[in-house]
Amino acid sequence: MKKVIVLGATGGTGAAITNELLKNGIQTIAFGRSIDKLHLLKEKLGNSSLLTIKAGNAFDENSIYDAAKDADIIFQCVAVPYQEMMHSQLPLGKAVMAAANKLGKKVVFIDGIYPYGRATKHLVDEEHSKIPHTKKGKIKLELEKLIYSTDWPNAEPMIVRLPDYYGPSANFNSYLGMTIENIAKGKLSSYIGALSIPREYVYLPDAAKMIIELAGKDQAYRQSWNIPGSIITGKRLIKIAQSAAGNVSPVIPLTKYTIKLIGLFSPVMREMGEMSYLTETPVYLDGSKYEHNIGPLVKTPFEIGIPETIKAIQKEM
Repeated sequence: MKKVIVLGATGGTGAAITNELLKNGIQTIAFGRSIDKLHLLKEKLGNSSLLTIKAGNAFDENSIYDAAKDADIIFQCVAVPYQEMMHSQLPLGKAVMAAANKLGKKVVFIDGIYPYGRATKHLVDEEHSKIPHTKKGKIKLELEKLIYSTDWPNAEPMIVRLPDYYGPSANFNSYLGMTIENIAKGKLSSYIGALSIPREYVYLPDAAKMIIELAGKDQAYRQSWNIPGSIITGKRLIKIAQSAAGNVSPVIPLTKYTIKLIGLFSPVMREMGEMSYLTETPVYLDGSKYEHNIGPLVKTPFEIGIPETIKAIQKEM
């Protein structure tokens, strides 16, 4: 792995992966729609000579093809907003796979846990049944089928699944990113779900390290991998965040009924409502496959990861 391209490099996962690639001395192309955001990312990452920025359209296979010609691996980190997923997710996946196939490239898709649907056991491994009951879960399962279809004989794909995440590069696209950012800024915040139910969250810098480890293993391709995080209640998480932020700004838990009500006025919350099952009966990922084939899981304690996230947000205020 000498040179790679990160699609969606200015997003939460994309920025974390780009940062980790540079730390590993790997030449990286940061690809995104906004040249201004790409310049800002490069500045934040210290204007590294290893980093090249290219503006383009991830929904256009030719745009990806032109940008990825010299790369060994394509990291697909473009996140489709909830309200656009039904009509945009599959065209995006098709464009990425078509470009990878033309170029004969390895491609790593970073995705979530929606295709699993409701958990049928305490820890969900990669062989868990995929019977999604939500619109988003069903479209994500269609995406998986598209990625592993025989239509792309020259591409070598991999899917890496993450739970909800947090970290310095996280943003309002994640459940927890929104909560922590508002706490850091001393604003009224909300937490999706009950504060008493333990949920799983992964620290993005940890996820990036493990994703890059997987990407460097030839045998890891043409299959899917879980990257688990750690489990914590909302109550404890908020306490750690408030302590790190130096304030006790109020945090309001949002139940599925509250989300439905807010959804009358907010398209994002309206679409998010169907995923409320994850806040009531959480999915906890099994990382045994990674441990057995790659090595130890990287798990930064919340007592370290949350203050680091708060510090990064406050630094930019």
